[in-house]
Amino acid sequence: HHAIVRPDALKWVAPAAYAKGAQIAVLKGDPSKEGVYIVRLKVPAGFKIAPHTHPNDENVTVLSGAFGIGTGPALDEKKGEVIKTGGYSFVAKGMQHYAWFPEETVLQLHGTGPQGITYVNPKDDPRKTN
Repeated sequence: HHAIVRPDALKWVAPAAYAKGAQIAVLKGDPSKEGVYIVRLKVPAGFKIAPHTHPNDENVTVLSGAFGIGTGPALDEKKGEVIKTGGYSFVAKGMQHYAWFPEETVLQLHGTGPQGITYVNPKDDPRKTN
């Protein structure tokens, strides 16, 4: 079995778990269920993801743009590192981390689900009504 996914055939949707401006496209699997998944995340320049954790290991490849990542409970760009196109990052299950994007960026994320996101500060979660 094999599959081909053409970039012009991707179905981009706004994920509830991220602030306005983020878009996600599923390439393989279902990240909310058990099993392998592959998704792409597209964000505009200046986008930020507040400190959070995941219930699974996550593999991140920068397809275009630049991805800043740091660890800990507070977003501090000075304590992180920027990964450019072609770079890769591994984020272990349960590790507190955050992200920022100095330019429009497309990431490819893959792992074994179920995948999810829990914000360190619940007020940062766009799914919550404040």
